[in-house]
Amino acid sequence: MEEKYNPQKIESGWQAEWSASGLFDVKEDPQKEKYYLLEMFPYPSGKIHMGHVRNYTIGDVVARYKRMKGFNVLHPMGWDAFGMPAENAAIANNSHPARWTRENIDAMREQLKSIGFSYDWTREIATCTPEYYRWEQWLFLKMYEKGMAYRKESFVNWCEPCQTVLANEQVEAGMCWRCGKQVRQKKLWQWFFRITDYAEDLLVHCDKLSGWPDKVTVMQKNWIGKSIGAQIDFPVENSDETITVFTTRQDTVFGATFMCLAPEHPLVTVLSEHTDQKKDVQEFIERMSLQDRSAKALENYEKEGIFTGAYCINPLTGRRMPIYTANFALMEYGTGAVMSVPAHDQRDFDFAEKYGLEVIVVVSPADKSLDPQKPEDMEQAYTGQGVMVNSGQFDGIENIAALDSIAEFLEEKKIGKRTVNFRLRDWGISRQRYWGAPIPIIHCKSCGIVPVPDEDLPIKLPEDVNLLEGGKSPLGSLDYFNKTQCPVCGREDAARETDTMDTFVESSWYFERYCSPHWDKGMFDRKAVDYWMPVDQYIGGVEHAILHLLYSRYFTRVLNELGLINYKEPFTNLLTQGMVCKETASCPDHGFLLPEKIDVSGKDPVCTECGKSVIFGRVEKMSKSKMNVIDPKLLLKRYGADTTRLFCLFAAPPERDLEWSEQGVDGGYRFLNRIWRLVYNRMDRIKNVPAYADSIDKLEGDVRKLYVKTHETIKKVTDDIDKRFHFNTAISAVMELINFMYTMKDDQKDSSNPEVTRLAIESAVLLLSPMVPHFCEELWRTIGYSTSTLNTSWPSYREDAFVKDSLTIVIQVNGKLRNRIEVSALATDEQIKETALADERARQFIDGKTIRKVIVVKNKLVNIVV
Repeated sequence: MEEKYNPQKIESGWQAEWSASGLFDVKEDPQKEKYYLLEMFPYPSGKIHMGHVRNYTIGDVVARYKRMKGFNVLHPMGWDAFGMPAENAAIANNSHPARWTRENIDAMREQLKSIGFSYDWTREIATCTPEYYRWEQWLFLKMYEKGMAYRKESFVNWCEPCQTVLANEQVEAGMCWRCGKQVRQKKLWQWFFRITDYAEDLLVHCDKLSGWPDKVTVMQKNWIGKSIGAQIDFPVENSDETITVFTTRQDTVFGATFMCLAPEHPLVTVLSEHTDQKKDVQEFIERMSLQDRSAKALENYEKEGIFTGAYCINPLTGRRMPIYTANFALMEYGTGAVMSVPAHDQRDFDFAEKYGLEVIVVVSPADKSLDPQKPEDMEQAYTGQGVMVNSGQFDGIENIAALDSIAEFLEEKKIGKRTVNFRLRDWGISRQRYWGAPIPIIHCKSCGIVPVPDEDLPIKLPEDVNLLEGGKSPLGSLDYFNKTQCPVCGREDAARETDTMDTFVESSWYFERYCSPHWDKGMFDRKAVDYWMPVDQYIGGVEHAILHLLYSRYFTRVLNELGLINYKEPFTNLLTQGMVCKETASCPDHGFLLPEKIDVSGKDPVCTECGKSVIFGRVEKMSKSKMNVIDPKLLLKRYGADTTRLFCLFAAPPERDLEWSEQGVDGGYRFLNRIWRLVYNRMDRIKNVPAYADSIDKLEGDVRKLYVKTHETIKKVTDDIDKRFHFNTAISAVMELINFMYTMKDDQKDSSNPEVTRLAIESAVLLLSPMVPHFCEELWRTIGYSTSTLNTSWPSYREDAFVKDSLTIVIQVNGKLRNRIEVSALATDEQIKETALADERARQFIDGKTIRKVIVVKNKLVNIVV
């Protein structure tokens, strides 16, 4: 054993040995209980960041711990390799997305290995390979056959100069991120998955995800957004058209005075066609098409609209209602039409005030009446409960009770019905992008939409082409890809679908593919999936709480309905780790600064570029834009992988944000060196003795205390990992054990001392081995073991070590603390009483006084009443 700890030498050596021995490779074993540990796989950007390091370190600790506990652990890694980021990076670096992606995968694989993660690399997958997306295309075809996939026209973000569709993230303040020109809403044919068919089931099962954080299930419930209400039909005046609305407030329908349609609603142009409003309506629609139409963006817009020139009829009052198109009405919610009741909805109230529309009160508070004509009565909409007024036969009824009554009336009159609405919309999977999985559909002028035959899969994405000007997909211009023969009628002028699939499709089933990544007879080997799935512990950022996790739950239900799997939920337990944060730093001339651009050698930190003082800002999530990032490569070079891992685990519990601290990293490094020196200094005494395995009764003094402390530490660390994933407190417990060992006298006379010391050192090494594996492997080998810590059983604790020899008893006189005494744990209440009465300090308060009674609270206190 070398006297000094050398992490770089140790770590590279152990990584080579692990790889050569296939230590992390795993197979199905029916004789062992399985444990599937999975972290969300990364996009191959080419460089891991501290968020990756923290996420994967948390997962690696659990995977290693479970293996030492006897589980058959699956811990795979792969790459979410398709998508827009690769396209953008390739354009910026004058490269091809395929080449860029594969080079990055190679680089990141080596980076992950350098941190010692226990991945089974034989199961590595990349979603951009035909071997992977072939089965995604196959599933698409099965979904199409079952009516689960369909095509319709839908609005997208469109950049005219770039001639391409943009994701919401690429639209910045209404402008294209690439060319800076105005983005507009455009209607294109898109492919969709019917996720709404599973809305109720997805919602109900949110309450059954007991291993998920409440905040995630609440976010999913809100996204699914179940609303119970009614559909009501409003006939358009002088027309056969009907406007159907969904409302949860059918109790207010008698107060509906105008109708609002989303600008994208197909009736808007129809209704205004032969009116004086046509031109104004078209201009309004055009202006709205240039706005961000997301619900979040609309919260900040002033509510505005324009009269279409048409009217509809309130089916319960017969009132003539003007029809507007308004920016707050969304096609994404309900029917795209809003029954506007200004007296009882603040948004409608503001709109009515702005455009001079009638306000009719139909729900009145019990203690007073409301008059819309009196400003003091109605400065804003009344949204509380009350009694129905101005509502015909329903007057006088509590408005909550009227909900059912009015719904029943609508159904009797066949002008509406009870219904349930969901905020969730079908999943649009079409992307007018190049770097994605081709959709396996052929368009034939005779046969229409024709699925690609199974035997022609995979439809490979051509990789010998370059992106067109502005990043436009080249697929539509490639005759050898685009032009094909119709498999039904044989026409030679058929064309392939040139849209590619949303990358969320790839990430919605990758966890099943890991179970049998080389299986070529289907999406996966059913036997392997039956053994490994569902995932026992899934780990990732809370930013994926909705889309990725919801789509994965949906896909799992699709696979279940198709008879491919026998479960409905993919992830039994979910951990959403916190972010890695650091204070920002900037200078007046150069803005935000990277840490290496700050000179800290003088009294005050200065910018290395201009020498001006550095201004430190808030602690925020590490990001390239704020430049408050730490490159893990620098940490590995200076401290090694184990110290980096230790800091990520010790600085905060996994679910909390971790604040970067140079002192924290340095403290972790000093702790490992402290253990190293402890083992080095005691090697001569422990190398030829076994760990103590005899009775605690044979031990005395500090040696006995060390034995007890060792078993307390084993229990504490086991509970902290097993029950809470609180690695920080687990590490603290081992630190306490090491500190205690440093306080012990080197008593050579006690023959059991070396054996107990060895027990404590062995236990500390094994307890830390999932967290700092290279370090512990080296010490484990040093103290005489040839097997890996990973193949060694997790240490167990002895209950008899926790049996106390003595008890601390509090002595009170008239309820006031007067002393504490030590008594035998076997002492009776009478013996404790006698000892308390004889205590010298207690006697100062009772001598010469009459003792009225003595109260003994078992094993806790004696209260002497005088």
